[in-house]
Amino acid sequence: MKALGGVKGFHDIVPPESERFTALEDRLRGVLRSYNYDEIRVPIAERTELFARSLGETTDIVEKEMYTFDDRDGTSLTLRPEGTASVVRAAIAAGLAQRERVAKLYYTGPMFRRERPQRGRSRQFHQIGAELIGRDDAMADAETVVLFADCLTAAGVSTAHIVLNSLGDAACRPAYRAALTAYGEAHVAELCANCRQRLTRNPLRLLDCKEEGCRRVMADAPRVTDHLCDACRAHFDEVKRLLAAADIAFSEDPRLVRGLDYYVRTAFEALAPNLGAQNAVGGGGRYDGLVEALGGPPLAGVGFALGVERLLLAGEASTVDTSPQVSVIPLAAAATLAALQMARRLRLAGVRTELESSGRSVKSAMRRADKLGARFAILVGDDELAAGRATVRDLRAQRDHRLVLAIDAAGAALMDGLHAIAASAPPVGAGGAAGG
Repeated sequence: MKALGGVKGFHDIVPPESERFTALEDRLRGVLRSYNYDEIRVPIAERTELFARSLGETTDIVEKEMYTFDDRDGTSLTLRPEGTASVVRAAIAAGLAQRERVAKLYYTGPMFRRERPQRGRSRQFHQIGAELIGRDDAMADAETVVLFADCLTAAGVSTAHIVLNSLGDAACRPAYRAALTAYGEAHVAELCANCRQRLTRNPLRLLDCKEEGCRRVMADAPRVTDHLCDACRAHFDEVKRLLAAADIAFSEDPRLVRGLDYYVRTAFEALAPNLGAQNAVGGGGRYDGLVEALGGPPLAGVGFALGVERLLLAGEASTVDTSPQVSVIPLAAAATLAALQMARRLRLAGVRTELESSGRSVKSAMRRADKLGARFAILVGDDELAAGRATVRDLRAQRDHRLVLAIDAAGAALMDGLHAIAASAPPVGAGGAAGG
């Protein structure tokens, strides 16, 4: 029977890559928890209306990239293309988004967009993000960018640099939209077909276009920062002052608008030059009207998301040791139960342990343990059962190095014994004999 292949743009993540994913996510979780963020888990599928209302009906994501289908009851559902809208909806439903209360939430998981698959961009991809709901001050923006920078450091993405912009708000954005529309109309013949539509529907999306011709045209477009009201300008200046005081390196990009309509005021991205043209590894910004737009109270919010695959591509090459620390080898059928019990105690103590089949020869089992990369082999045979002690062999030593452990020792005692063996092992190339 012919093997079934996977779906285009949906990739399996197998060892050892899956271990790198887990290790990275664990490091980022540690950073997020240090900032007092709590994890929230939201569904993969949501009502389509959630994303149309939050992201903007004229965004590329909503118009072209969402995986949308009708449930059997006729409800239109969409696989989430991003996490913020779902987190805000869930926070409202759970009563976490309330006046006089600040919610600090982080999330991880797969997202789905029907984009053209390319290096670092798949149709199913993974994000880890943070949302701070209930604060509208510049300090909240600055602290969020500092957290963003600390996550980049934890991910080993030392080459990435942060770019910053202010998008204004409802008070000053209309004037900028008018200026941008007038500029676009003056250059309409040079715009792609999509941008000609965007010109009347959502002119800010002109700045998002990836077509080279449109990018050249928009290089001289009006800057949003030239149209900020006094309040937005003061807010942006304070964010920059705080970031400078926190020693966060950044540059300003007046054409950074992000691809989602809910952003106001502060917007930011991290760009990794080693990723080529598609060099963003994450980004975020402020979304003061989103909570109210989704049925909650008029609360401000600010947050970001990082692409896990993008971070792994951009970060310094790293490996995760997936080798067992210990291989427990029963040397006789009668020793199988004792070997099973010892392996379980080691595993409960947090030691990565491989249990060999009792059918292998000692030579074959030792060869396999060495091939797996195990540091220690614990041998349990008839003699060991009679003595109530198992032989431990340090597989990294260049000489035969053996000590003994009680078969019925608790997991912690077994670990202590293994640590003692490792500490007593001679340097590679040292002579002498050891035993016990």
